[in-house]
Amino acid sequence: MENNQKIKNRSEIIYKIDDKPPLGISILLAFQHILAAFGGIVAVPLVVGGILGLPINDLAFLVSAALFMAGVATFIQAKGIGKVGARVPCVMGTDFTFVGPSIAVGSTMGLPGIFGATILGSFIEMILSRFIKPLRKFFPPIVTGTVVMLIGLTLLPVSIDWAAGGYGAADYGSIKNVSVAISVMIVTILLNRYGKGMISSASVIIGLIFGYVISYPLGLLNFEPIKEASWFSLPTIFKYGVTFSFSAVIPFITAYLVTTIETVGVLMAIGEASNKELSSEEISSGILADGVGSFIAGFFGAGPNTSFSQNVGLIPLTKVASSFVVVIAGIILMLLGIFPKFGALIAIMPNPVLGGAGIIMFGVVAAAGIKTVKNVPFNNRNMLILAVSLGIGLGVTVRPDFLKNFPSILKGLFSSGISAGTITALVLNIVLKEEYEETSNKKLEC
Repeated sequence: MENNQKIKNRSEIIYKIDDKPPLGISILLAFQHILAAFGGIVAVPLVVGGILGLPINDLAFLVSAALFMAGVATFIQAKGIGKVGARVPCVMGTDFTFVGPSIAVGSTMGLPGIFGATILGSFIEMILSRFIKPLRKFFPPIVTGTVVMLIGLTLLPVSIDWAAGGYGAADYGSIKNVSVAISVMIVTILLNRYGKGMISSASVIIGLIFGYVISYPLGLLNFEPIKEASWFSLPTIFKYGVTFSFSAVIPFITAYLVTTIETVGVLMAIGEASNKELSSEEISSGILADGVGSFIAGFFGAGPNTSFSQNVGLIPLTKVASSFVVVIAGIILMLLGIFPKFGALIAIMPNPVLGGAGIIMFGVVAAAGIKTVKNVPFNNRNMLILAVSLGIGLGVTVRPDFLKNFPSILKGLFSSGISAGTITALVLNIVLKEEYEETSNKKLEC
């Protein structure tokens, strides 16, 4: 009995969704979320701007705008304003789903076309948010558990790429890179498992700081971006102008549909990790926050904002589910957008350092999905839903060329392993009859 109590205490959430840790602790915990999401937030404007051939000054502005708007959207989602925001620890930012549409529109209509499509397309999510309640019945535990597993499993290859030095890096998979990643992973595991109180909760950021420190003598840190970054940069409304065009919105429609599906999955995963079942109203408010955040982003020169799945793993790992912590993270992101030098300090974090922590975080998300699924009866029907959904979700993730000859709308919907697996799970859950009905009928016949 005593051993069971100890195990329970170790797995319990220390700070629940509505709890407010002391400000100093909250700031420390907030930085963990920022470090987990930072790479994803700045990568999208860098990729889009690079392909469009934008000058350095414009790239710097787009990165600052992305950080600032990620902070605004995160604040709205976690704090809640009226009926907008799920009031859960959900970090927001521009997702890679929008890279393709942004490049397609930007190559013909420039940045004004991208921002116009971002604003007009945001109404898709706002409208869809009103239909979550009737759709909720299609998300039983077998579906939600599968989706949560997919979130973790599809992100694991990303963390492995980070650990190896970053996809396409000249020293990809070098002993130095992998050793740094493993060192960070070991330190994080030991602190999380055997640390007391805040040491355990802050294990990820301590592990990342450790990795940052050991990277310096190994020559993995490049301080040039900090020197080049400006000290202060105010967000500017319509700096590049805006162009509203129906033809520009079309490539964004599928991306907004995909991110809506993914946000439903992420919010459910956050609920699972936080030991709180989210209501249909809370999920609707979360989708609405996606739309509102994207709407505002277009005005400030940023791409559409959506929920970041990589941050979900921090909740069960650190045992901190406080929305207040993520509200603080949103404020810090806004400040990083205004003071680019501080953003650059985080941006130079070596990939192997992030990879060491990422393997743990994303693995924990997958484990949370397994925890949900294990409580579901493992009959033939549920095994088929789980098996096929995982197969398609993971298959699309590791072999995206599988879809290269599909129509563009289907290619868009299934481009993400999370959306592909979620759609598959939803369809199979509707099509395949519940097994208990068949069993009951056989008993009646006897």
